[in-house]
Amino acid sequence: MKLTQAPNPVIGQHWVNVLEAAGIGCELHNRYLNGALGEIPADQCAPELWLVDERDETLARRILAAAQSGPAPGTPPWRCHACGEMLEPQFTACWRCGTARKVD
Repeated sequence: MKLTQAPNPVIGQHWVNVLEAAGIGCELHNRYLNGALGEIPADQCAPELWLVDERDETLARRILAAAQSGPAPGTPPWRCHACGEMLEPQFTACWRCGTARKVD
């Protein structure tokens, strides 16, 4: 089931990564059609995010909305539980050691 169009392949792949990290199966279609722009209408060349299971649609839309808005204003920094590095709230993994942020 088609969920949405991405503005470009990089953001589309990021959205795939975000959803797959949440356990939602998805695929990025049309990732290589930019080269056909002009031969194929622009609205048909945009990268498309497709869900493997349409029952995941509501959750997938919520996750993408949260990913696009970033952390809430005033969210405090967090400390990596592996190496102790302090990180800004928008980071989901430690830049120093690569350990994923623990979800509270």
